[in-house]
Amino acid sequence: MVQLHVKRGDESQFLFTTTVDVPVEELTKQVTAVYNGRLKVDRICSAPNEKMKQVLQKTIEEAKSLISKKQVQANVCVTLEMVKEALDQLRGAVMIVYPMGLPPHDPIRLEFEDREDLSGTQAALQLIADSEAQLWWAAKELHQGKKLTEYVGKNEKTKIIVKIQKRGQGAPAREPVISPEDQKQMMMYYSRREEELKKLQKADDDSYLDSEWADRHSLKKQFQGLSDIKWGPR
Repeated sequence: MVQLHVKRGDESQFLFTTTVDVPVEELTKQVTAVYNGRLKVDRICSAPNEKMKQVLQKTIEEAKSLISKKQVQANVCVTLEMVKEALDQLRGAVMIVYPMGLPPHDPIRLEFEDREDLSGTQAALQLIADSEAQLWWAAKELHQGKKLTEYVGKNEKTKIIVKIQKRGQGAPAREPVISPEDQKQMMMYYSRREEELKKLQKADDDSYLDSEWADRHSLKKQFQGLSDIKWGPR
């Protein structure tokens, strides 16, 4: 299976598995569904009041861990089924807390019923509608009407970084040649290397003291004809 590391901008979102034969249009819808689904889980987890949070805390933590960005570091791929599982966990916990149901206009109820109104909010800026979604790889847009294999080849073990964004935003910034962590390690290496070179340079600078030309009495010995005299028994 091909593994996609999905980002928005420079920020990691989740890992996603697919196949090289998947049509780009279908892949875009799948990735967008997971992307938007994760946002819904986050919104629901942040909506309960303090009283509800105390009761739902464990469920909230479990749901958020399923769709967490930390899954990238754990090398766990997120699926739409995992997003649905997180939503089902939250829905079940809310039903236990409120067996008679939530009020009609409660934001959590509206989220579960897909009737949330996010207009004018920061959350609305994060969402990407299916019709507006674009996937990019290596500064190339993955065009609908083609298959993924036309871009990445036929190797099912391919791992690529894909960026999701809205249409009309232009090509996203290229990925750095090396990761920030690798860059940090390189800087540390070169810093240590520079210190070592300074120590070696200092050692080389002092080594001249053992040379004949560095002897302060060398010139006087030459005038006195003593420069070639060796003392001690022969």
